[in-house]
Amino acid sequence: MDKPNKRPKNILKLEETVVNRIAAGEIIQRPANALKELLENCLDAGSTSIQVTVKDGGLKLLKIQDNGSGINKEDFPIVCERFTTSKLQKFEDLNAIGTFGFRGEALASISHVAHLTIITKTSEMQCAYKCSYHDGKLIGAPKPCAGTQGTQIVVEDLFYNVPTRKNSLKSPSEEHNRIIEVVTRFAVHNASVGFSLKKLNDNGSDVRTSPNSTQEDNIRILYGHAVAKDLIKLQVEDPGLKVKVNGLISNVDYSGAKFTILLFINHRLVESTPLKRALDSVYAIYLAKGKHPFVYLSMEIAPNCVDVNVHPTKHEVHFLNEDAIIHKIQSSADMLLKAASTSRSFAVQTVIPPISFLDKQQSKVAGAKVYDKQLVRTDSRDQKIDKFLSTTMESMPPSSSNQSHNFINQTSMESSEEPVAAVFQLKETEKRIPSEAERAIQGVPDCSNSTMGHRSSVAQGIVERRQFELTSLTQLREDAKKNTDQVLRDTFKDSIFVGCVSEKHCLIQYGTRLYIFHMERVAEEFFYQRFLDEFGNCGVICLSDPPPLYNLALMALDQEENEWRPDDGPKDHLANLASQLLFSKSEMLDDYFSLQINEKRHLVAIPLLLVDYIPDLTQLPSFVLRLASDVEWNVEKDCFDTICRVMARFYRKPNNHEVLNVGSDKNWKWTVEHVLYPAIKASLLPPKAWINDGTILQIADLPDLYKVFERC
Repeated sequence: MDKPNKRPKNILKLEETVVNRIAAGEIIQRPANALKELLENCLDAGSTSIQVTVKDGGLKLLKIQDNGSGINKEDFPIVCERFTTSKLQKFEDLNAIGTFGFRGEALASISHVAHLTIITKTSEMQCAYKCSYHDGKLIGAPKPCAGTQGTQIVVEDLFYNVPTRKNSLKSPSEEHNRIIEVVTRFAVHNASVGFSLKKLNDNGSDVRTSPNSTQEDNIRILYGHAVAKDLIKLQVEDPGLKVKVNGLISNVDYSGAKFTILLFINHRLVESTPLKRALDSVYAIYLAKGKHPFVYLSMEIAPNCVDVNVHPTKHEVHFLNEDAIIHKIQSSADMLLKAASTSRSFAVQTVIPPISFLDKQQSKVAGAKVYDKQLVRTDSRDQKIDKFLSTTMESMPPSSSNQSHNFINQTSMESSEEPVAAVFQLKETEKRIPSEAERAIQGVPDCSNSTMGHRSSVAQGIVERRQFELTSLTQLREDAKKNTDQVLRDTFKDSIFVGCVSEKHCLIQYGTRLYIFHMERVAEEFFYQRFLDEFGNCGVICLSDPPPLYNLALMALDQEENEWRPDDGPKDHLANLASQLLFSKSEMLDDYFSLQINEKRHLVAIPLLLVDYIPDLTQLPSFVLRLASDVEWNVEKDCFDTICRVMARFYRKPNNHEVLNVGSDKNWKWTVEHVLYPAIKASLLPPKAWINDGTILQIADLPDLYKVFERC
């Protein structure tokens, strides 16, 4: 048997192409890594707007466009060569690096594993230039083209020449989720920059933030209200350790399924396993097992104390006094959580019965024993919840007729020669043709015997409702039906109104269960569906002294809740634009929604949807402003949808004073119980999302209460 050849192989120098692809594989591990490098370049260029477009999770297309400084024309030939950068001159500069990039490898690495195109324009260029790169080299000469200031980088067919890497990646949807995570984290930290992320040929956006917002605003937009409402500020500063920390951490009321931590050190997105472990140990004391917090931290450390050249992807950094700094942050977080735990609140899980209570009752055989825990009150007239509440919760006393008939009569309007105060009253000769649901709950006689309205037509003595064969309207109605949760529908339909806990929350009883629901959310969805059902058949609430649209819009812009900013433009100009827009749509608004505007651009009337129901008229200025700014006027379906949404938001809250000019002295509680809720009960189609978003919550169940008292 021959002995094996033990002669060593010769050492050979790798080809440059092989070296570059190996290096590229270390830096660009997946599309999200490539995007992170490109985002950092955009921020280094001083961009205030960054738009990202992807296809197939970034593998087919990854396009990023900014409005930064651009790339000089003389740098085009070497912009994609390795170790070419404008951010670092000598190694010592790493001790005080103030930019994200510094090695000059990102674009070079991408060009070795994808088809790379750059379109860029500086402020000094007459036009933009388009350049294509392959393996770090410029292909052909730069081509002049149209373009705005900034840089657009297009990465196509990522890892087309590295099939092993491409096949090892997750599905396109998983890679897209990683891209969303990267853009989301950058958007939260860089609140002064506007970010957008969407799929190619998709009208919607997965991420969209506006420039000059705040970290809190972007967390609310990107992570949801459930996270944003439970955030507390964390601040740590230690001159001795040369560190300053600002952050937002969740309090003890929030608990998530996974630990979400956004960590930026000197504005660089990084990871720190020791810091994450330390914070998780603090929260373990306050949160249930398996639950985790949300943490956003921005650390500023002296540049000469940070080593950013630790990992090819730069997602890890080392810094001096790491243990001491982490202990400082951990102690501060613990103190904040201790203070927050003294006023801890608990959410109640929504429990909706799987089958209706009536079905259960009907299934009982005759003569079966009925236990005390199954006996429930079924007549809402027996006793009211107000009897058990303090005087502070009693009904508001009816206001004087002068107060109730004047709207904003104490507000001076220097911009208008006419007073804005207006008297709102029903015009009895213009009644809406009642729907079948309303006739059922209010005892309205058949249409043939009711007073004719201006929205009706008369033929042989019979009053008919107008019918509209509009595809968009039909689709909106069908969408509401498809999105209905039938269990919730049965709950509302067979419920008994218990009372108003506050202006926003009410109690209802369904079988042996007691529920609390958010009245404004429920009313808003009800009126949205009501506007769809009463399309073109609404009644009219006439304003005897019609206010100018301009004045109403101007008043809305002065209110903090509408968040006017100087960047939006002069208030008088915006108010005038709103007035012009609504006047131009007045014919359609009158015909379809009974919203009447006269030739002087005064608001003459608003829709009447329920007899004895007047919306909160103090919200009329905001309603006019939102009608002008939040409606999509160019697409029919979106137009009808947004108009109904804006109107529903205005109508969701009843007038806080007496019902005006309908011969009743009842207050808002009476209106909710006897006018609004019966209509909701009769026709509301509750959306499926209400089961999980806290709109309706079960707070008690009679059998469970009996179990508690039986133990006592």
